[in-house]
Amino acid sequence: MTLLKEKDYGTPLSASQKQVALEIDGRKVSVPEGTSVMRAAFEVGIDIPKLCATDSLKPFGSCRLCVVEVEGRNGTPGSCHTEVAAGMKVTTHSERLARLRSNLMELYLSDHPADCPACAMGECEIKELAKKIGVKANRYGLEGKNHLHAAKDESNPYFTFDPAQCIVCSRCVRACEEVQGTFALTVEGRGFDSVIAASQNDSFLKSECVSCGACVQACPTGALLEKSTIEHGAGDQTVLTTCAYCGVGCSFKAEVKAKQVVRMVPFKDGKANAGHSCVKGRFAWGYATHPDRVRSPMLRKKITDPWREVSWDEALKYAAGEFKRLQEKYGRNAIGGIASARCTIEETFLVQKMVRACFGNNNIDNCARVCHSPTGYGLKATLGTSAGTQDFASVDHADVIMVVGSNPPEAHPVFASRMKRRLRAGAKLIVIDPRKTGMVRSPHIEADYHLALKPGTNVAVLDAMAHVIVTEGLADEDFIKNRCDADGYALWREFISDKRNSPEALEERSGVPAEDIRGAARLYAAAGNVAIYYGLGVSEHSQGSVGVMCLANLAMATGNLGREGVGVSPLRGQNNVQGSCDMGCFPHELPGYRHVSDDAARAVFEKEWGVTLDKEPGLRIPNMIDTAVMGQFKGLYIQGEDLAQSDPDIQYEAAGLKAMEFVVVHDLFMNETVKYAHVFLPGASFLEKDGCFINAERRINRIRKAVEPLGGKADWEGTMGLAKAMGYDMHYNHPSEILDEIARTTPSFAGVSYEKLDELGGIQWPCNAAAPAGTPVMHVDHIVRNPGMFTLTEYVPTEEKTTPKFPLLLTTGRILSQYNVGTQTRRTENTIWHHEDVLEIHPHDAEQRGIREGDLVSLQSRKGDTHLHAVLSERVQPGVVYTTFHFAESGANVVTTEYSDWATECPEYKVTAVEVKLTHKLSNWQEERSKDHG
Repeated sequence: MTLLKEKDYGTPLSASQKQVALEIDGRKVSVPEGTSVMRAAFEVGIDIPKLCATDSLKPFGSCRLCVVEVEGRNGTPGSCHTEVAAGMKVTTHSERLARLRSNLMELYLSDHPADCPACAMGECEIKELAKKIGVKANRYGLEGKNHLHAAKDESNPYFTFDPAQCIVCSRCVRACEEVQGTFALTVEGRGFDSVIAASQNDSFLKSECVSCGACVQACPTGALLEKSTIEHGAGDQTVLTTCAYCGVGCSFKAEVKAKQVVRMVPFKDGKANAGHSCVKGRFAWGYATHPDRVRSPMLRKKITDPWREVSWDEALKYAAGEFKRLQEKYGRNAIGGIASARCTIEETFLVQKMVRACFGNNNIDNCARVCHSPTGYGLKATLGTSAGTQDFASVDHADVIMVVGSNPPEAHPVFASRMKRRLRAGAKLIVIDPRKTGMVRSPHIEADYHLALKPGTNVAVLDAMAHVIVTEGLADEDFIKNRCDADGYALWREFISDKRNSPEALEERSGVPAEDIRGAARLYAAAGNVAIYYGLGVSEHSQGSVGVMCLANLAMATGNLGREGVGVSPLRGQNNVQGSCDMGCFPHELPGYRHVSDDAARAVFEKEWGVTLDKEPGLRIPNMIDTAVMGQFKGLYIQGEDLAQSDPDIQYEAAGLKAMEFVVVHDLFMNETVKYAHVFLPGASFLEKDGCFINAERRINRIRKAVEPLGGKADWEGTMGLAKAMGYDMHYNHPSEILDEIARTTPSFAGVSYEKLDELGGIQWPCNAAAPAGTPVMHVDHIVRNPGMFTLTEYVPTEEKTTPKFPLLLTTGRILSQYNVGTQTRRTENTIWHHEDVLEIHPHDAEQRGIREGDLVSLQSRKGDTHLHAVLSERVQPGVVYTTFHFAESGANVVTTEYSDWATECPEYKVTAVEVKLTHKLSNWQEERSKDHG
């Protein structure tokens, strides 16, 4: 594919349904009311010169190159901010306009360096525009007053700012405000002395800039330019793909030169991101070619032996032999597999197929076990589907947004920007979170209610809100009557109306003032459209599934389902965690969330795969570890997951892995789990294979191979090879054939194919005969479960409680610049912002313990201890401490406990009783780990 240059219509599309007819350069034009003259002209192929205008930003009118003539009007108005009118007659090119534009362009060129690197790469709009206008030189030369010697700002690791090339068009400033919502850039000075400044004239690195790349994307010159293109030059071909970080699923143009990716540019037509990006997707893709990448299979007989490189054939033959040996000796249930949330749906489908059809059991799980398995359970029980109800664009229609246990600016930044745009436009906001996240208060955003609950009391707060809605007569009785189970509602109504569920009764336990809960509940119930977005702060609790049910109860009770602007949407953490669940990577469910005991569902796969399938559920990840410790589970294939860092109580996790006789790790890099592995299979990055990811809005997005796999095989080929070596003949020539099999066997994917995805872009399942273009909004005519089921949600306090020995509560989360266990982002320049996990502690708690900013402290629970540097912060409330888990050496999961959700065994990461003390050295665990890593 050649380099893809997207059309820029100059100004945004008008949403009006009313058409306006006019004439431009003698051509009849009909466009929506509110359209700019510039866009109307472009729609019919008339290109009006522009520099400050772009269709991702509101009209601004500073460059004056887009001037036109309008019959009956004086002067030459700017076409970018002049709206069309019925009967208007516009002239876009004349001698007068040519003269004006030529003079302006000469002035721009007089302050533009002749050796502009962006011009040389074809990345500078000034050069291209000068050619179109016919200006080859300027009368003013470069000797007059100019900015050509202004110093560059190269502080940001990913892009440079060269004010010598800046024309102060304000596109970067407006992108930071309108698209990203950070407001980190401004124009300082007046007239010729106007300059672009970051924050209070800081460097870009030290400023509030979050390195999303919106300013770089918007810049029409080389003033803001990626360092990768400066080093390698512009790409010569484009491959459309999808980001492999969080669950937003942003579409990107991977620009390739000489078989090397040189730049990732957000795709304007990307349905999840609409041309926006964050620092990870836009810039932190260098891990794909990091020297640490393992490029050859490796093997060792014992975990104490050194690794030796082997061929793929030898590695797969040895692995197959060991798995067969274990089954012969210990039985077919002695081995299992774990599918990755970062690999494609085709690859995760093959892993569960291998386990079921080749291993002969249902011992298959995925990382949703430790994050969003309560989402699957809770939403299926109440609404009938194990996924979110809305597309991301739905938030544009919300009157109230409720964010529960999620920090979108850090974990889902591109969607957070869209959410913030809606809030700046007037939507109200309720935040339920123990911390003051970026959603509570940020530029031009402030929550109407921040319910700063005690960790572990989500259900108490949500039940109290429901109590207010029901007892104050705020429920939508018509919606409930028409769409919900009457008996279930009657039972729930009686339960939730009980005084024990009132805000006053639960105030002491939750830590939230009763009046705040009542105010939030009234706001939630009284608004026209209310959208719930939640994250791991709901699911990673002992009552995670109950918390999800609480949210569904609230949505049903107020009729906030089945249309744009409402719904219950889990913000999935990883790029394909939704997809790995959809593909049946659970011990109890086949693809499409059909239980393994369902004879009809099993028959479909038995016919397709030519085997008899087990109807008994297999082992979950915690069960695998438990039975390994007990000596009954002996072998494990792990695709793209690092259990020894990401799972709770990692010392126990390590004991389970160590007790196994044979472990295969299939990944990009050596990780913590590799310490216990016997075979390592090199994985392929998202840039090195074809397939699909499914994001948090159920959108099936294509990824396309930009470069060849460094390890020699895509992950689907490695899994297929292992199954073949074990005697089960899987055969596919391309991932598209795997997707075809998914479509044949899974009703909600029946209409999905690569051809349709290439034609329509991302498609949201279900996609079948009833919904051939997909389903952006679920539950439109009826709740899928039909009727919706209200569920009793009794608040049961967690067994993890503070004590005099452990008086503080630890909760965990993520940070913008790092991702999950850090395997990818730690191998990029993102470490410049966050090079270690730290412990946030309230100043009051720190003072009581004699702790100052930056001190090394011991974080200890009844399970273990690790040592981190302290950061004093009022983002956490007294009695609560917070850390992230991005760095293996930090060992946050050394201290987390075995407590988990009652229904799904999702770990209770968000509530751990701890104590924090000053220390002067690493913990024993950290010292031992340091020895292991040399």
